[in-house]
Amino acid sequence: MTLPPSPAPKRRRGKPHPQLEQLERTWYFFRRNTLGLVGLGIILSITGVAIYATALPLPWTSVPIWCATEYGPSNAASGYPHNFVMDCPSTGPVVCTYEQSPPPNAASFCGDHWYKTPVVSNIPFPSVIAPTLTLSPYSSGPLPLGGLTVSSGSRTPIYDISGLIARGADWSLLFSVSIVGIGAAAGLMIGAIAGFYGGLLDDVLMRIVDVFLSIPTILFVIVVVAVVSANLPAAGGDVWVKVIALILGFSVVWWPFYARIVRGQVLSVREQKFVEAAFASGAPRRRILLRHIIPNSVYPIFIQFSLDVGTIPLLIGALVFLGFGTMLFPSVPFPEWGSLSALSVQDLQGDFMVSCTTPATGCVIPWWQLVFPGLALFFYALSVNLLSDGLRDALDPRLRR
Repeated sequence: MTLPPSPAPKRRRGKPHPQLEQLERTWYFFRRNTLGLVGLGIILSITGVAIYATALPLPWTSVPIWCATEYGPSNAASGYPHNFVMDCPSTGPVVCTYEQSPPPNAASFCGDHWYKTPVVSNIPFPSVIAPTLTLSPYSSGPLPLGGLTVSSGSRTPIYDISGLIARGADWSLLFSVSIVGIGAAAGLMIGAIAGFYGGLLDDVLMRIVDVFLSIPTILFVIVVVAVVSANLPAAGGDVWVKVIALILGFSVVWWPFYARIVRGQVLSVREQKFVEAAFASGAPRRRILLRHIIPNSVYPIFIQFSLDVGTIPLLIGALVFLGFGTMLFPSVPFPEWGSLSALSVQDLQGDFMVSCTTPATGCVIPWWQLVFPGLALFFYALSVNLLSDGLRDALDPRLRR
């Protein structure tokens, strides 16, 4: 009797890598947090917009200028036919506007895409272009999110809000992540060293932190950018030099907050039993700091990181609102969400508010100039907060439910 061949022994799976196992465990707890997944989805959407904006015909440091037209008498001197008046010289796209009814030759211009603008005591507002439902902002069609102007008088040129928000996604991410990332990394290392070693080193580092905490953030950034701009050509210089100066100016006064947070956490973690066990086993102090102290002290940083990332665009907007836009950036409006929000507020304080204070002239409030940039900042700050809370709950074993 022939015995059947014995089955081949099953190949034992190797033990998974500890870091991969930790990553899988973190993802398991994170996906149970609904709000954290919502924040991750919004962040991925903003990142997708930033990537998509790189494929659009938009310059990096400025936005295309749209030139407004008015429905008026013939302008033979400029070569335009009857009922077509160009308000500003421009080689870019043209925004065609009218006040009462389209001119008879409307089909000859802008592909028959014309905007009806309000009349306030016979004063045309060719830039009052409300949002539309079209998705073709970079052709001769309507502007999806309306128009924005930063000048007075004839209220031209006009800037496309959708283009500003699309291009501003990558700039806002760049400023926020780089400034807060540099500050958090520097504060983490300095705070961990001060809290772990203590003694004279702790006293010296904390006194340095106190000095930097006494420096006003906005004033210091203004001084740094002003000094850098003074050594650049009059035409504006290299935009990346100003960008780096702006990032470093914020980072220099941003790290002390993280240093204090981490130091306090390290002083608490240093007294835990597992740290005493590591000392008793003869582990080097450097290994204890890097492998035990710092990983268990970073959880409060997530909360502060989430608050600061949403704050950076607001601070940049404050600088622009105070009148330092031309010093910070080579062109105005600069495609960044904080700068766009500040310019929207300034624009609403101009001729539009004057028209609202005089009942006989009527009232024109272009709400879209403030609402859409504000929504972009709101969802950005909200998503980072939700994502940070979810990551903290997933990484900290004491908070897992």
